[in-house]
Amino acid sequence: MTQIGQSGGDALLHLFGRTKVVIGVVHLAPLPGAPRYDGEAVEVIYQRGLDDAKAYLDGGCDGVIVENHGDIPFAKPDDIGPETAAYMAVVSDRIRRELGRPVGINVLANAAIPALAIAAAAGAGFVRVNQWANAYVANEGFVEGESGRAARYRARLRANGIRIFADAHVKHGAHAIVADRPVEELVKDLVFFDADAIIATGQRTGHAADLGYISMIKQAAGLPTLVGSGVTADNAKDILAIVDGVIIASALKHDGVWWNQVDSARVKAFMGGLKR
Repeated sequence: MTQIGQSGGDALLHLFGRTKVVIGVVHLAPLPGAPRYDGEAVEVIYQRGLDDAKAYLDGGCDGVIVENHGDIPFAKPDDIGPETAAYMAVVSDRIRRELGRPVGINVLANAAIPALAIAAAAGAGFVRVNQWANAYVANEGFVEGESGRAARYRARLRANGIRIFADAHVKHGAHAIVADRPVEELVKDLVFFDADAIIATGQRTGHAADLGYISMIKQAAGLPTLVGSGVTADNAKDILAIVDGVIIASALKHDGVWWNQVDSARVKAFMGGLKR
Protein backbone atom coordinates (compact mmCIF):
# COMPACT_ATOMS: atom_id res chain seq x y z
CA MET A 1 0.00 0.00 0.00
CA THR A 2 1.29 3.48 -0.86
CA GLN A 3 1.87 5.48 2.31
CA ILE A 4 -0.56 8.41 2.48
CA GLY A 5 0.09 9.73 5.99
CA GLN A 6 2.86 10.14 8.52
CA SER A 7 2.67 7.21 10.92
CA GLY A 8 3.82 7.62 14.51
CA GLY A 9 4.26 3.86 14.79
CA ASP A 10 1.71 1.34 16.01
CA ALA A 11 -0.44 3.32 18.45
CA LEU A 12 -1.84 0.21 20.12
CA LEU A 13 1.57 -1.29 20.73
CA HIS A 14 2.81 2.06 22.06
CA LEU A 15 -0.12 2.57 24.45
CA PHE A 16 -1.00 -0.97 25.51
CA GLY A 17 2.13 -2.99 24.82
CA ARG A 18 0.16 -5.31 22.51
CA THR A 19 -1.65 -5.22 19.19
CA LYS A 20 -4.96 -6.93 20.01
CA VAL A 21 -6.81 -4.91 22.64
CA VAL A 22 -10.15 -4.62 24.40
CA ILE A 23 -11.09 -1.14 25.60
CA GLY A 24 -14.07 -0.53 27.88
CA VAL A 25 -16.06 2.70 27.80
CA VAL A 26 -16.79 4.53 31.05
CA HIS A 27 -20.10 6.27 30.37
CA LEU A 28 -20.13 9.08 32.91
CA ALA A 29 -23.41 10.04 34.55
CA PRO A 30 -24.77 13.47 33.53
CA LEU A 31 -22.27 16.15 34.49
CA PRO A 32 -23.08 19.59 35.92
CA GLY A 33 -24.24 21.80 33.08
CA ALA A 34 -25.88 18.95 31.16
CA PRO A 35 -29.69 18.82 30.71
CA ARG A 36 -30.11 15.57 32.66
CA TYR A 37 -27.91 16.60 35.61
CA ASP A 38 -30.13 16.56 38.70
CA GLY A 39 -27.79 17.99 41.31
CA GLU A 40 -26.07 14.74 42.24
CA ALA A 41 -22.84 15.26 44.20
CA VAL A 42 -19.86 15.20 41.84
CA GLU A 43 -18.04 12.82 44.18
CA VAL A 44 -20.78 10.27 43.48
CA ILE A 45 -20.29 10.76 39.73
CA TYR A 46 -16.53 10.41 40.10
CA GLN A 47 -16.86 7.24 42.18
CA ARG A 48 -19.27 5.63 39.72
CA GLY A 49 -16.82 6.35 36.90
CA LEU A 50 -13.96 4.88 38.91
CA ASP A 51 -16.02 1.80 39.82
CA ASP A 52 -16.88 1.19 36.16
CA ALA A 53 -13.25 1.58 35.09
CA LYS A 54 -12.12 -0.82 37.81
CA ALA A 55 -14.72 -3.41 36.74
CA TYR A 56 -13.42 -3.30 33.17
CA LEU A 57 -9.74 -3.49 34.10
CA ASP A 58 -10.08 -6.06 36.89
CA GLY A 59 -12.02 -8.18 34.41
CA GLY A 60 -9.13 -8.19 31.93
CA CYS A 61 -9.70 -5.22 29.60
CA ASP A 62 -6.58 -3.43 28.42
CA GLY A 63 -7.73 0.15 28.99
CA VAL A 64 -10.73 2.48 29.13
CA ILE A 65 -12.20 5.48 27.37
CA VAL A 66 -13.87 8.09 29.59
CA GLU A 67 -16.89 9.59 27.86
CA ASN A 68 -19.62 12.11 28.78
CA HIS A 69 -22.37 9.89 27.40
CA GLY A 70 -24.77 11.02 30.09
CA ASP A 71 -24.80 14.58 28.72
CA ILE A 72 -27.66 13.89 26.27
CA PRO A 73 -28.68 15.71 24.13
CA PHE A 74 -25.14 16.40 23.00
CA ALA A 75 -23.97 19.86 21.99
CA LYS A 76 -21.73 20.88 19.11
CA PRO A 77 -18.08 21.48 20.07
CA ASP A 78 -18.21 25.26 20.45
CA ASP A 79 -21.31 25.01 22.66
CA ILE A 80 -19.71 22.73 25.25
CA GLY A 81 -18.91 24.62 28.45
CA PRO A 82 -15.55 24.55 30.25
CA GLU A 83 -17.20 22.82 33.19
CA THR A 84 -17.46 19.60 31.13
CA ALA A 85 -13.71 19.53 30.57
CA ALA A 86 -13.04 20.35 34.21
CA TYR A 87 -15.15 17.54 35.66
CA MET A 88 -13.94 15.02 33.06
CA ALA A 89 -10.31 15.89 33.78
CA VAL A 90 -10.78 15.19 37.49
CA VAL A 91 -12.41 11.79 37.07
CA SER A 92 -10.00 10.76 34.29
CA ASP A 93 -7.00 11.67 36.43
CA ARG A 94 -8.38 9.66 39.34
CA ILE A 95 -8.93 6.63 37.12
CA ARG A 96 -5.41 6.81 35.68
CA ARG A 97 -3.73 7.34 39.06
CA GLU A 98 -5.64 4.64 40.91
CA LEU A 99 -5.69 1.97 38.21
CA GLY A 100 -2.47 2.72 36.33
CA ARG A 101 -3.71 1.64 32.92
CA PRO A 102 -4.12 3.45 29.57
CA VAL A 103 -6.94 5.98 29.53
CA GLY A 104 -8.56 7.69 26.53
CA ILE A 105 -10.98 10.61 26.34
CA ASN A 106 -14.06 11.19 24.18
CA VAL A 107 -16.08 14.41 24.55
CA LEU A 108 -19.44 14.32 22.81
CA ALA A 109 -20.21 15.57 20.37
CA ASN A 110 -16.98 15.70 18.37
CA ALA A 111 -15.24 18.03 20.83
CA ALA A 112 -11.63 17.22 19.99
CA ILE A 113 -10.14 20.34 21.59
CA PRO A 114 -11.76 19.82 25.02
CA ALA A 115 -10.78 16.15 24.78
CA LEU A 116 -7.15 17.07 24.18
CA ALA A 117 -7.23 19.52 27.09
CA ILE A 118 -8.62 16.82 29.38
CA ALA A 119 -6.10 14.25 28.14
CA ALA A 120 -3.18 16.63 28.70
CA ALA A 121 -4.37 17.55 32.20
CA ALA A 122 -5.18 13.98 33.25
CA GLY A 123 -2.23 12.21 31.63
CA ALA A 124 -4.43 10.26 29.22
CA GLY A 125 -2.76 8.61 26.26
CA PHE A 126 -5.31 9.11 23.49
CA VAL A 127 -8.52 10.80 22.44
CA ARG A 128 -11.38 9.49 20.35
CA VAL A 129 -12.68 11.94 17.74
CA ASN A 130 -15.87 10.96 15.97
CA GLN A 131 -15.33 13.24 12.95
CA TRP A 132 -11.63 13.99 12.45
CA ALA A 133 -11.81 14.84 8.75
CA ASN A 134 -14.56 15.91 6.32
CA ALA A 135 -18.04 16.81 7.60
CA TYR A 136 -21.40 15.16 8.16
CA VAL A 137 -24.95 15.78 9.26
CA ALA A 138 -25.51 14.44 12.77
CA ASN A 139 -28.12 14.64 15.50
CA GLU A 140 -26.45 17.89 16.55
CA GLY A 141 -26.65 19.40 13.05
CA PHE A 142 -23.85 20.03 10.57
CA VAL A 143 -20.58 18.82 12.14
CA GLU A 144 -17.21 19.65 10.61
CA GLY A 145 -13.98 17.70 10.87
CA GLU A 146 -11.82 18.90 13.77
CA SER A 147 -8.37 17.84 12.57
CA GLY A 148 -7.07 21.25 11.50
CA ARG A 149 -8.01 23.08 14.70
CA ALA A 150 -7.30 20.18 17.02
CA ALA A 151 -3.86 19.31 15.63
CA ARG A 152 -2.76 22.92 16.06
CA TYR A 153 -4.17 23.03 19.60
CA ARG A 154 -2.34 19.80 20.49
CA ALA A 155 0.89 21.31 19.19
CA ARG A 156 0.36 24.45 21.32
CA LEU A 157 -0.06 22.24 24.38
CA ARG A 158 3.20 20.43 23.50
CA ALA A 159 1.07 17.30 23.67
CA ASN A 160 1.80 15.63 20.34
CA GLY A 161 2.28 12.34 22.18
CA ILE A 162 -1.49 12.10 22.69
CA ARG A 163 -2.71 9.72 19.99
CA ILE A 164 -5.77 10.30 17.81
CA PHE A 165 -8.32 7.49 17.46
CA ALA A 166 -10.60 8.64 14.63
CA ASP A 167 -13.97 7.20 13.64
CA ALA A 168 -14.56 6.29 10.01
CA HIS A 169 -18.05 6.88 8.65
CA VAL A 170 -19.17 7.50 12.22
CA LYS A 171 -22.47 6.29 13.67
CA HIS A 172 -25.44 8.58 14.41
CA GLY A 173 -25.09 10.60 11.22
CA ALA A 174 -25.49 10.92 7.48
CA HIS A 175 -22.20 11.31 5.66
CA ALA A 176 -23.08 11.37 1.96
CA ILE A 177 -23.63 15.12 1.76
CA VAL A 178 -22.61 15.21 -1.89
CA ALA A 179 -22.24 11.43 -2.38
CA ASP A 180 -19.26 11.68 -4.69
CA ARG A 181 -16.60 9.76 -2.70
CA PRO A 182 -16.66 6.20 -1.37
CA VAL A 183 -16.06 5.31 2.26
CA GLU A 184 -12.57 4.04 1.44
CA GLU A 185 -11.57 7.54 0.36
CA LEU A 186 -12.99 9.07 3.53
CA VAL A 187 -10.93 6.59 5.56
CA LYS A 188 -7.79 7.56 3.69
CA ASP A 189 -8.50 11.21 4.54
CA LEU A 190 -8.21 10.27 8.22
CA VAL A 191 -4.82 8.72 7.57
CA PHE A 192 -3.67 11.73 5.52
CA PHE A 193 -4.65 14.02 8.41
CA ASP A 194 -2.45 12.08 10.85
CA ALA A 195 -4.91 9.88 12.73
CA ASP A 196 -3.12 7.14 14.66
CA ALA A 197 -5.90 4.52 14.74
CA ILE A 198 -9.20 4.10 12.91
CA ILE A 199 -12.53 3.09 14.46
CA ALA A 200 -15.32 1.39 12.51
CA THR A 201 -18.88 1.51 13.88
CA GLY A 202 -22.42 0.49 13.11
CA GLN A 203 -25.23 2.98 12.65
CA ARG A 204 -25.90 3.68 16.34
CA THR A 205 -24.71 2.84 19.85
CA GLY A 206 -24.84 -0.92 20.31
CA HIS A 207 -25.34 -1.62 16.59
CA ALA A 208 -22.95 -4.13 15.02
CA ALA A 209 -21.26 -3.33 11.73
CA ASP A 210 -21.12 -5.92 8.96
CA LEU A 211 -17.87 -7.92 8.87
CA GLY A 212 -17.32 -7.09 5.20
CA TYR A 213 -17.68 -3.38 5.95
CA ILE A 214 -15.21 -3.67 8.84
CA SER A 215 -12.73 -5.48 6.60
CA MET A 216 -13.05 -2.75 3.95
CA ILE A 217 -12.21 -0.04 6.48
CA LYS A 218 -9.25 -2.02 7.83
CA GLN A 219 -7.82 -2.50 4.35
CA ALA A 220 -8.33 1.14 3.39
CA ALA A 221 -6.74 2.45 6.59
CA GLY A 222 -3.44 0.61 6.73
CA LEU A 223 -3.39 1.63 10.43
CA PRO A 224 -4.43 -0.07 13.65
CA THR A 225 -8.20 -0.47 13.33
CA LEU A 226 -10.80 -1.07 16.01
CA VAL A 227 -14.54 -1.69 16.07
CA GLY A 228 -16.39 0.76 18.29
CA SER A 229 -19.99 -0.41 18.50
CA GLY A 230 -22.06 -3.57 18.61
CA VAL A 231 -19.35 -5.86 19.98
CA THR A 232 -20.74 -8.81 21.95
CA ALA A 233 -19.54 -12.15 23.28
CA ASP A 234 -21.07 -13.78 20.20
CA ASN A 235 -19.25 -11.74 17.54
CA ALA A 236 -16.05 -10.55 19.25
CA LYS A 237 -13.83 -13.37 18.00
CA ASP A 238 -14.97 -12.91 14.40
CA ILE A 239 -14.36 -9.16 14.65
CA LEU A 240 -10.92 -9.56 16.24
CA ALA A 241 -9.94 -11.94 13.46
CA ILE A 242 -10.18 -8.91 11.15
CA VAL A 243 -9.20 -5.86 13.22
CA ASP A 244 -6.77 -4.99 15.99
CA GLY A 245 -9.09 -4.16 18.84
CA VAL A 246 -12.61 -3.57 20.09
CA ILE A 247 -14.22 -0.79 22.10
CA ILE A 248 -17.07 -2.19 24.17
CA ALA A 249 -19.63 -0.94 26.67
CA SER A 250 -23.29 -1.90 26.30
CA ALA A 251 -22.72 -5.66 26.21
CA LEU A 252 -20.80 -5.48 29.51
CA LYS A 253 -23.37 -3.41 31.41
CA HIS A 254 -26.05 -4.80 33.71
CA ASP A 255 -28.86 -6.12 31.49
CA GLY A 256 -26.87 -5.03 28.43
CA VAL A 257 -28.15 -1.45 28.74
CA TRP A 258 -25.61 1.30 28.12
CA TRP A 259 -26.70 3.66 30.92
CA ASN A 260 -26.40 0.96 33.60
CA GLN A 261 -23.18 0.36 35.46
CA VAL A 262 -20.60 -2.16 34.32
CA ASP A 263 -21.33 -5.76 35.33
CA SER A 264 -18.04 -7.24 36.50
CA ALA A 265 -19.31 -10.80 35.93
CA ARG A 266 -20.12 -9.96 32.30
CA VAL A 267 -16.64 -8.49 31.81
CA LYS A 268 -14.93 -11.57 33.21
CA ALA A 269 -17.10 -13.90 31.15
CA PHE A 270 -16.45 -11.89 27.98
CA MET A 271 -12.68 -11.80 28.46
CA GLY A 272 -12.62 -15.47 29.48
CA GLY A 273 -14.45 -16.35 26.28
CA LEU A 274 -11.87 -14.50 24.20
CA LYS A 275 -9.02 -16.32 25.89
CA ARG A 276 -10.67 -19.69 25.31
